[in-house]
Amino acid sequence: MKKFLSVFLVALTMIIFTACGDSNAEKSAANAPADKILVAYFSCTGNTKKAAEEVATILGADTFEIVPAEPYTPADLDYNVENCRANVEQKNSAARPEIKNKIENPAQYKTIIVAFPIWWGAEPRIIDTFVESYDLTGKIIVPVCTSGGSDIHTSVTNLQKLCKGADVKDGKRLGIISKDEVKAWLDSLKL
Repeated sequence: MKKFLSVFLVALTMIIFTACGDSNAEKSAANAPADKILVAYFSCTGNTKKAAEEVATILGADTFEIVPAEPYTPADLDYNVENCRANVEQKNSAARPEIKNKIENPAQYKTIIVAFPIWWGAEPRIIDTFVESYDLTGKIIVPVCTSGGSDIHTSVTNLQKLCKGADVKDGKRLGIISKDEVKAWLDSLKL
């Protein structure tokens, strides 16, 4: 009987220690730093979506489309009309168009690539809404843009001010460089 009781106690002790070890492993995994990459993009005409998907493919990243609560119509984007929606929003630095969707579990991402078209020399105001909607402290933010001629420098400066506590990298204008050049640039970031 003593031998049986001893074997039983040893087995019970092993089970308890094993269970505690698994629990600690699960806690460690839950508290592990975020290391995934997300490519979040806003695209009205499809150009930025194509560029964002290319970046996501190169990085093996998740994608998230920033969807406006009120979709932009072709009339909203007619820059030749002074009071079109895009022009009105861009002239108002406090404008924050509402976003229809949210990132699920943003804490899992260490790096967020933010892709957008350039509107009047800067990021669309919906991008400002997006970055202000999340706590980006400790995250790496990499702006990328599509544009017919404007560069990304004003947008980078704006995002550095808006992304409090984040490391906002110098961005890149895509669409004018080859896929190999995009890959080389992304590799240089060491994400």
